[in-house]
Amino acid sequence: MISIQAIFIAQDAGLPLVHRSVANIIANQGVEGDRYALSKGAYSQSRPSKVRDITFIARTGIDRANHLLNLSGHKTFSDQETRRNIVLKEITPEELNDLVGKTFSVGGIQFEGAELCIPCERPSKLANKKHFFEAFEGNGGIRARALSSGELALHDLLKLLD
Repeated sequence: MISIQAIFIAQDAGLPLVHRSVANIIANQGVEGDRYALSKGAYSQSRPSKVRDITFIARTGIDRANHLLNLSGHKTFSDQETRRNIVLKEITPEELNDLVGKTFSVGGIQFEGAELCIPCERPSKLANKKHFFEAFEGNGGIRARALSSGELALHDLLKLLD
């Protein structure tokens, strides 16, 4: 069963992500206390604007990317260094990517997959490590719109609603 393995937030752009056991989700805003819900994220003012309520990444995507980095002799990225809010277990990157354009729930909160979270160089710069963009291509997760409010907790289950 697909469930939450880890929850992370950062209160401002560039700050390290902090692990949480629960997170309050605010509809059409995001994760309470997170940089993007506070309009303090590095890309908060980007135009055209994008949905940045919450990001999800697959545990297997992180593992796959880190395996590629290991093979080429590069430093790997911790869950926090991916700069994603929610790490999901028991889902492949491909299955997660397929949620773009679909409605799903996690812990009873409804989300709509907005778009792929295409890797950028920001995690590399902040972690002082190379090759995030290359290793996480296709493994970078998705951005989603929060359609309802409530609390997410570790081990909450993901269910497809469409």
